[in-house]
This record gives sequence, structure tokens and C-alpha cells, in this order.
Amino acid sequence: MFNKTKLQDGVNLYIRKTEQFKTVNVTIKWKAPLDQNTASERTVLANVLEESNSQLPTQSAMRKALDELYGTVLYTDVSKRSSQHIVSLFAESVNDEYFEGEDIFKKLWQLIRAVVFEPKVVNGSFDKAVVEREKRTVRDRIRSVYDDKTRFAQKRMLEIMRPDQPASISAYGTEQAVSSITSETLFQTYKEMIHNDLIDIYVVGDVDEQEIIHQIKEFLPFNARALLKQTESENTQSTESVKKVREQQDMKQGKLHLGFSTPVKFGHPDYNKMQVTNGIFGGFAHSKLFMNVREKESMAYYANSAFASHYGIVYVTAGIDAELEEKAVQLIVEQLKALQQGEITELELDQTVALLENSIRSANDSARSQIDIYDQYKELDENFTAEGLISKWQSVSLEDVKEMAKTIQLEVVYLLSGKEGDSK
Repeated sequence: MFNKTKLQDGVNLYIRKTEQFKTVNVTIKWKAPLDQNTASERTVLANVLEESNSQLPTQSAMRKALDELYGTVLYTDVSKRSSQHIVSLFAESVNDEYFEGEDIFKKLWQLIRAVVFEPKVVNGSFDKAVVEREKRTVRDRIRSVYDDKTRFAQKRMLEIMRPDQPASISAYGTEQAVSSITSETLFQTYKEMIHNDLIDIYVVGDVDEQEIIHQIKEFLPFNARALLKQTESENTQSTESVKKVREQQDMKQGKLHLGFSTPVKFGHPDYNKMQVTNGIFGGFAHSKLFMNVREKESMAYYANSAFASHYGIVYVTAGIDAELEEKAVQLIVEQLKALQQGEITELELDQTVALLENSIRSANDSARSQIDIYDQYKELDENFTAEGLISKWQSVSLEDVKEMAKTIQLEVVYLLSGKEGDSK
């Protein structure tokens, strides 16, 4: 799918030459160990870099430069994966071939170079007004989780299940960490990221690969950096009784979140079997949770499961009336027991595999999705293809699903409900 070129130790370029898109997509990913405090610094930094630089010192100047490149898009974002924190820069422009003589792509590299290597710095620090503005933006983003009760309940469940571990650390960090950021500390974080982070650069489009390599070496001269081994995120499987936590806020619908642990994680030989197992358990509309908890028993407004593979966690989320908590938990656990006892049909298995296939094929419709999927799966196999992944799903048997279900163990039951509800 992608051709790899090593530019420096710790700096790799991945190019996918394809006529599928009329645009060219460029993504740069900086990867460093996940830490609550540095996550906040890196999130604010990503915003500051996107906003302006020494060549284009204002937001309006940046917007004008992008418009002059026929509506080129450029933005930054942050995310986490396992024990890594990732700062990403995304850019997409029209292909040069549609505007002969314009050399749009070279101008794009010049713009990216300004964003990455020429930030707006005065006396060894970023512009204080810009930093304070972006700190407020990040604080608002962190606070927004409190307004989304489902996200808040998920956050609390993970904090209870995996306190101070990567699974429960936000990619945005904390409000407290954001408040402590200064223009000077942010510039130090910038230098640390530019010089020490592992870097993956992706280019997708109908491009000349050798020309891309030449341009990146010219405009993005990243130095070599130490190849730090990624630490494995912890997976503490509880041998004690299930933790039950109930909290209340001003709200109507109850949010029930169950956290299950499994030793099967991303990279485990049975990883693909667990993906299928989760699909049958609660991942799709034909799943046991959806059909029995929501449809048959009308116990929940919604009920589904997800497999957080990098952390060895399967979690269930359900919207319920708070007084139905015990019945809902019992019914959810019964669906897992049904899997563990082999109560699975060929139809359930076939539907799940078909939907997983559809999800990976539909992701191929977007250049960014192609990059994000490959960036993850290349950790397992740099020759990764969607067809290879599909063949693994197709090889999963009913007995495999039964054995995978047996590894799933309930650890946490968390309910967020309204203050008028039964606090038990």
C-alpha cells in the first residue's frame, strides 16, 4: 500500500502513489511518550503552530495563503495510541497536473516548512497573546466533556478502571496542566518535539515519488533522533470483586458503562479474533447487546460495545433509566455468558465479518483514513493491506469466538444518573 523511505534515524516517509484522488494529502505525525502534563503542552503547541508563523504572522495571513493555493487545507490535531501521544499536521491541496506551471505542491512544502520550522518566536518564546488564546481554546475543549454525559461517563469509568495509566489519560491533558503553560515552556516543548519525537510523514496522491523525496529532503530537513522503544501500556486484570461506582449530575437519562479486561491486545496472535468477538457481542446492530438489551427487552435507549485493543479493554455503554441498573447489568453480562457458552450462530458470525470488511473497505475512500489505518497496522506489518486483514477475519470460527469471550472479565460497573434518581 505504501512505499517506505528512511530519511533519518527516527524519521520515515511513506508514499502511496494512486490516481484515486484529485488532491494530494500530506500528513506529518510526531510521536512521543504519553504524559498528562506534556499532552497539554503539545495540544496547545499544535494550535499555536496552525495559527501563524514568522512568514505568515496572523490567522488572516495564513488563510489568505491557503486560499491562494486554490483552497488548500492545513490543520493540526492531537491523539493518543497505546502509550504514545501523537501531534499530527494535515494538509491537502489540488494536484499540480490540473494547474500547469503553478507548482502548487512546491508552494505547499514551503508553507509546511514555515509552519514546522519557522514559528513566530520573539526573544526565545511564543507570542504571549497567541498562547493565552490557544490555552483558552484547549481548556474549553477539555471542559466540553462535562457537557457530553456519555463522554464524561466513559472518562470516569476509565479513570476508575485504569487510574493514571495511558487508557485514562486524555490526549488533551488536564485543565490544571494547561493553566501552568507559559510562552517559554511552550517553546521548549516545541524544540523537544521537533528534535526528539519519532516522525512519520505520509503522502497520498498521484505524485512522482522521487520528486516527493527530493522536496521533503529540501523543505523538511529533520535531524536524526534516538529510536526509543515504545513502552507497552499496562493491563492490570483485576482478581478482586467488581468495582461498582455510582455518581450523579443534573441529567435525565442514566449512563451505564461497564469495563471488561482481556489479555488479548493489539499485536496479540488472537487480536483479529477479538475484533470479531466484540462485533458479535455489541459492535453492530445485529449484535447480542443491541438485539437483546435494546430491542427485545427495551432495557436501554442504546447499548453497544467497543474493543480498546491497545489497552486490553472491552467496554459496554448503555443509556438506561437509572432504576433499571441492576437488571441492565445482569442482562448485559448474560449476553457475554451466551458467547462464552458458544451460543453463537453462523449468521451472527457471517454478518459481523461482512460489516468489518465493509468498514475497512469504506475507509479506503478517504486518503486520511488510508493513512490512519496504515499508521496503526504497520506496527504489526509494514506490508499491511486491507485484503490481508479481511482474510484473518474470514478465518475466525465459532469456537474462536467462544474462546475469546472466555478471556473477557468484568471489572467496573459505572452509573451516572440524575440527582432525582435512586442513588442506592
